[in-house]
Amino acid sequence: MSEFRTQFKKDNPNNKSVAAVGKAAGSKWKSMTDAEKAPYVARAEKAKEEYEKTLRAYNNGLAESKGSAEEEGSDKSKSEVNDDEDDDEDDE
Repeated sequence: MSEFRTQFKKDNPNNKSVAAVGKAAGSKWKSMTDAEKAPYVARAEKAKEEYEKTLRAYNNGLAESKGSAEEEGSDKSKSEVNDDEDDDEDDE
């Protein structure tokens, strides 16, 4: 899409509409053959795999940090703790 957007801007320097770029890109995509689409599909699949790998690592990190927070034994959520602190400040 970035390649198409760059070429579209060169061909249409006065057009600032995002919708126009999207429509033109969609029309071009529909007119392409599967062979022409293949490099873009492969790039999208690679990006998706990388995203899923990063997401799994992030979620694993959250699970580990959540487990250590539960080990501390606090029954209060962060908002309840903050509410208690606010109440203490009002008493002063």
